[in-house]
Amino acid sequence: MSNLRIFAVNRKKISSLHYFNNMCSSKIRASLKRLKLHVLLGRNYSSLPGLMGNDIKSLHSIINPPIAKIRNIGIMAHIDAGKTTTTERILYYSGYTRSLGDVDDGDTVTDFMAQERERGITIQSAAVTFDWKGYRINLIDTPGHVDFTLEVERCLRVLDGAVAVFDASAGVEAQTLTVWRQADKHKVPRICFLNKMDKIGASFKYAVESIREKLKAKPLLLQLPIGEGKAFKGVVDVVSKEKLLWNPNSDDGKDFERKPLLEMSDPKLLKETTEARNALIEQVADLDDEFADLVLGEFSENFDLLPAEKLQTAIHRVTLAQTAVPVLCGSALKNKGVQPLLDAITMYLPSPEERNYEFLQWYKGDLCALAFKVLHDKQRGPLVFMRIYSGMIKPQTAIHNINGNCTERISRLLLPFADQHIEIPLLTAGNIALTVGLKHTATGDTIVSSKSSALAASRRARREGEKKQKENNETERLLLAGVEIPEPVFFCTIEPPSMAKQPDLDHALKCLQREDPSLKVKLDPDSGQTVLCGMGELHIEIIHDRIKREYGLETYLGPLQVAYREAILNSVRATDTLDRTLGDKRHLVTVELEAKPMETASLLPVIEYAASVAGDLSQASREAFENGVHSACLQGPLLGSPVQDVAVTLHSLVIHPGTSTTMISACVSRCLQKALKKADKQILEPLMNLEVTVSRDYLSPVLADLAQRRGNIQEIQSRQDNKVVIGFVPLAETMGYSTVLRTLTSGSATFALELSNYQAMNPQDQSTLLSQRHGLS
Repeated sequence: MSNLRIFAVNRKKISSLHYFNNMCSSKIRASLKRLKLHVLLGRNYSSLPGLMGNDIKSLHSIINPPIAKIRNIGIMAHIDAGKTTTTERILYYSGYTRSLGDVDDGDTVTDFMAQERERGITIQSAAVTFDWKGYRINLIDTPGHVDFTLEVERCLRVLDGAVAVFDASAGVEAQTLTVWRQADKHKVPRICFLNKMDKIGASFKYAVESIREKLKAKPLLLQLPIGEGKAFKGVVDVVSKEKLLWNPNSDDGKDFERKPLLEMSDPKLLKETTEARNALIEQVADLDDEFADLVLGEFSENFDLLPAEKLQTAIHRVTLAQTAVPVLCGSALKNKGVQPLLDAITMYLPSPEERNYEFLQWYKGDLCALAFKVLHDKQRGPLVFMRIYSGMIKPQTAIHNINGNCTERISRLLLPFADQHIEIPLLTAGNIALTVGLKHTATGDTIVSSKSSALAASRRARREGEKKQKENNETERLLLAGVEIPEPVFFCTIEPPSMAKQPDLDHALKCLQREDPSLKVKLDPDSGQTVLCGMGELHIEIIHDRIKREYGLETYLGPLQVAYREAILNSVRATDTLDRTLGDKRHLVTVELEAKPMETASLLPVIEYAASVAGDLSQASREAFENGVHSACLQGPLLGSPVQDVAVTLHSLVIHPGTSTTMISACVSRCLQKALKKADKQILEPLMNLEVTVSRDYLSPVLADLAQRRGNIQEIQSRQDNKVVIGFVPLAETMGYSTVLRTLTSGSATFALELSNYQAMNPQDQSTLLSQRHGLS
């Protein structure tokens, strides 16, 4: 039986699979039948994972390979470094696709949303499962655009290792730094792939130097390029001293030869490689004591005798310890260097059991999983991507969601292949699964087998905490690291075509919020309009587009507005009394409080109690007071923006018996608003880090334009033939900047923006903004 195809399985072949019968053969048959129907854009997908060529493995090894053979990896990079193209090549060489997808043609596997295909960028992280030389690789393709940083963050939590892709002509770029910092935060071991070695201006030396200088990482050169730019034809494997040359006549890059370097044929290349290998051995020996002992003992006289396997094992340990990063190179678009990258992924990146997760000891082999992504499918409803840390998941079983404190039932379990899915009977630890049937689970939720399992784990965690004299909230310790959701910086109103469609719009926004926690939706209390809050122009544009395509709603967006904040400059005191009679009940509250500015930045108000009232307040009164303060700080007196960096002290609170807590909150809120109106106030605006890459010829007009936009230039660096302008610019001044920059530089410049912090506006700009808002200009 030469090859078991997914889409062309005839009935004879299915009947000949009866040695699978003991292990749920009916489910496999159902899966295979269903898979005939899933054809995406007319492309062929060659085979079930593990059913490659003549190698038909047992069902168990297909679905649940040994944990040591699993690699959960992500591909991360700056926008346009070639992440999606690299992913496409990886899928092609691993046998998962029959034709090479191209971002420019809009037929890639992982970019399956219509918006991604039109724009040629990756927005959502698609998870793909495939096999390579006996290893199961779960690969997640992440976006590089700054508006979708949350997608990257969400995926890094569930990865065991990552591949950082660089443009060899640009080296480290703005977004590379962001994703690298995120990987550092989650302690993800990574390897570097210098892509686009065939591009004019590509420089291996420059790219490696930028990794060393800007990322403060120690690069381990495992490969050297043979030629650069148009002359690039292959790579040298430094570890084994072999050259890999790709056949120039081969269309798909599958055809390449591996030859040992010889003194006779390549004396110069051999000398370079030997020097690079010796330097690599010394570098690894400095970082790994076990390897240093081996080198100094047996091989101190001649490094050439050191076996490649010993060096590879040491590089694996160093990569896991994150003391250095292996560097490889190639050109994904020209199909060179991708197979050695796959080998490096299996060789140097960790398996799930090599990552140490502290919380696993409390579960003792029970189910513990993290829902890291939610998608909405028209036919199946919500699909939840889960990373299983311990235990196993089966369909038709109940699971408990710790965050939502609810129990749900998984109806089906699927193996994800971008937007193709294979139904499976169970999945064990280390894998990434796709579950159907969970109605309330959202991104970042921790999933366990039952409430009793969670309680048992919390008891173990508490005992452990007592041993270490730690006072920790046990529930928090059980929760896997949630995702930090950045505050939105842009907002605009969104309206349905008619009031009859408002419930449909609310449903669409609710579904999109479950998928994307960085999207916030709120109601404007004054106008009753729905307000969308997002991470940038592109983010809101994509959401608008998805509502139209996926939910069939023609919505109208109001003008984009910047999310300003407000702060006070001096201390103020205020007193207020609320006296209402509702029915036969009298509600009477008198409150005296003080609002003062804080030195340190704080989004939420800091609440303090004067010594005279601290002891007398009941818990209900405290909660009512705090609710009143929080609601007053949501809308400042200048623009109706949130008030930050404020401390509120309660000096007196007199409550008539029988007064409801709602009335107390209302009185406190009114009193604090009165205090904020009396104080001197200022507006804080979001300030963006800006990096513009521009050729020397266009530098002057770009700098002149930034000066008009209240930009503050920090430095101008050289990047080969280009200049890189680094500075800060207020977010309000970046509206439509991409169009202006294209016009100024004839389309040759690129830029990247990232939120830096909130900064006080100067009085002149503040008064201009206020007159615009109040319709006076």
